[in-house]
Amino acid sequence: MNKPTNRTSRQEAKAFVKWPRPLSAQSASESYRKKLVSPEEAVTVIKSADRVALAMGCGEPPALLTALYQRHNQVEDVILDQMLPFRKAEYLNAECAPHIRHNSWFTSGHNRQGINEGWSDYTPGYFHEYPKYFEKYVAVDVFMGTVSPMDDQGYFSFGVSVDYTSTAAAEAKIVILEVNETMPRTHGNSLIHISEVDFVIEHNYPIPELPNAPLTEKDIKIGQLVAERIEDASTIQLGIGAMPNAVGKALVVKKNLGIHSEMLTDGMVYLVESGAVTNRKKTIHQGKIIGTFAGGSRRLYDFLDHNPDVEMHPVSYVNDPYVIGQNYKMVSINATIEVDLFGQCASESIGTYHFSGTGGQTDFARGCVRSPGGKGFIVLHSTAKGGAVSKIVSTLKPGAIVTTTKNDVDHVVTEYGVAALRGKSAQQRAVALINIAHPDYREELTFQAKKINLI
Repeated sequence: MNKPTNRTSRQEAKAFVKWPRPLSAQSASESYRKKLVSPEEAVTVIKSADRVALAMGCGEPPALLTALYQRHNQVEDVILDQMLPFRKAEYLNAECAPHIRHNSWFTSGHNRQGINEGWSDYTPGYFHEYPKYFEKYVAVDVFMGTVSPMDDQGYFSFGVSVDYTSTAAAEAKIVILEVNETMPRTHGNSLIHISEVDFVIEHNYPIPELPNAPLTEKDIKIGQLVAERIEDASTIQLGIGAMPNAVGKALVVKKNLGIHSEMLTDGMVYLVESGAVTNRKKTIHQGKIIGTFAGGSRRLYDFLDHNPDVEMHPVSYVNDPYVIGQNYKMVSINATIEVDLFGQCASESIGTYHFSGTGGQTDFARGCVRSPGGKGFIVLHSTAKGGAVSKIVSTLKPGAIVTTTKNDVDHVVTEYGVAALRGKSAQQRAVALINIAHPDYREELTFQAKKINLI
């Protein structure tokens, strides 16, 4: 096994070589062979108290994680930093936590239990700042992630998970890559060179696919309400979930839309193929779809593979509110859990119960209002639990985490209408939100608003 590269030597090398020089096909192949090991060999470099950064979503390296789990009793206090796990990994259990503890940067259903029970942890933050965290606050001992196969010049692609991975890999003392033939090779700033890698393993398996949940009548109605307010030639960002997907379907009648979004989804492929998205009217990256990660079906991944019309860039660029705001008529659509009459949106917890994370919702909420003609939409059903609970409330549940503040929210949309909040007084906001609540709850909301002297 090769001697691990230490942090100092990696940083010193960067001071002299700003970008790895392409190798000849023979030299790249020889370097690859020297660094090729089994998963079991690769993870032996991870020692107690190490901090390991994992690629998120489809970039997770399952063979390496399985190998690490198999030796979990040999280490203590290893922390795995990762945003949005797509799989239920073997180590995600309370028994393993003293040995290998997961630290989430955005929670999914696979690690939600651990966070709420206390044997897993999470780090709050804005998505666009996560690369800076690895540069400034989190010392990365080992980086592990999945990449597409190496090209003749020695470059791998992070494929559909560029986000924070390129920065975490650059900052790590040791870099281990899991090469997978099913990972799309993407354009943009998505590459890592064999000279920056310490160990390579090979493991071919279908990268995770995200099922598209069937749309309800409420989703469709909300999608139509938002789409009616999106003009031709707008640039759009869609978040995760059924309601943003419904907006995407409703946008098929639009013309010359562009895409600048943290996440690329199946719905965007549909908009391209229907002709609604052309990217011709974008003010930056004209003619290009811009994203930082992707999740969806194999159809999406095949669309992204070697597609010069799509560029994947680090999230520090894609989600920078200043960059987002340079797009003319920038529109963001994101879902939330609960909204109070002040306009505060709790999108990551139900009271103190941790559900997801801040992600890029705030990044785009702030970026779109910087944009000339920009608009932001927060979408939610008016009720939950079969109508037993109103999702528009007088005040948020105790302990609820505010994701999009009252100062950042632009429009709130339910199946009953659109509340345009920006520039409105507190009283005007409360009235507008009550008017889009479910009719069964409007009287009680009005009573509560009067009780706290809001109206």
